Amino acid sequence: MTGMLRVPRSRGALSGVILVLLGLWGGLAALVGPYFHFAFAPDKAWSFTAGRVWLEILPACALLVGGLILLVSANRATAAAGAWIAALGGAWFIVGGPLSTLWSASDRLGVPVGGTTRQVVEQVALLSGLGAVALFFAAVALGRLAVVGVKDARLAEREAAYTEEAPTVEEPRPVREDRPGPIQATQPLPRRTGRPPVTPPEHAEPRQATPQPIATPPAGRTAPAGRTAPRAPEPNDRRVAGDQAEDTGPFGRPGENA
Repeated sequence: MTGMLRVPRSRGALSGVILVLLGLWGGLAALVGPYFHFAFAPDKAWSFTAGRVWLEILPACALLVGGLILLVSANRATAAAGAWIAALGGAWFIVGGPLSTLWSASDRLGVPVGGTTRQVVEQVALLSGLGAVALFFAAVALGRLAVVGVKDARLAEREAAYTEEAPTVEEPRPVREDRPGPIQATQPLPRRTGRPPVTPPEHAEPRQATPQPIATPPAGRTAPAGRTAPRAPEPNDRRVAGDQAEDTGPFGRPGENA
C-alpha cells in the first residue's frame, strides 16, 4: 500500500507549472494592472481593498500554493491535496464575483475600468476566465493522480521485493550483570607477569670450596714410615700447573724412613 502512494514528480509537473503561473498572474494583475488601466476600481496600483484581497489575492495564493505542492511532492496523497487547493482557488475566482453582490458595498470589488470591450476582457482575464483555466488544470492533475499506472505498479513491486530481501539487523544480546563486559577501546590490556629469568647451569657461579682442618698427630707420636704428615700451607708455597707440590716438613721426604 505504501508503494502505491509513490508517484514520479513528473506526474503533476505540467499542471503544477501552469497553476503557479496562473496564481502569479491573478495576484500581480490586481496590484500592478492599474498602471496600465487594466483592473477593477479603484484604478490605483498597490491598493489593498477588501474586494481585491478576498476576490483576487486570496484565490491567487491558493493557486500558487497548490501548484508548488504538485511540483515538489512525490507522494500521491500530498500531490492530490495540492491539486484540491488549486481547484478551490479556481472555483472561487469563478463564483466569488457574483457572490460579492450580497456583501456590503465597502467589501465588494469595483466595476471594471475602461470601455465595454476592455471590461469584458478584464472580467474574463482577471476573474471568471482565470478561474476556469485554473480549475481545468487542477482537475487534470487530480485525474492523473487518481489512476495507478503500469510504471507505478512496477515501482511498488520493486520496492516490496527490495524490502523483503533486505537483511535484518540482529539486536545485540543483553549482557549479564555478573559477567564482565567486553574490553572497551579505552581500557588498557592486562599485562602478563612472567617468571624471573633462570640462570643457565653453564653460567652458574662456581661454589668456593670450604677449607677443611688439617689433622696433626698427637704429641709423642711420630708419623708411620713411608708417610709424611701434611703441613699447613704457607704463603711462600707455590704450585705448578698440572703437578701437585710435595710438602716438606720436619718429618722428612716421602720414601725416607723417619
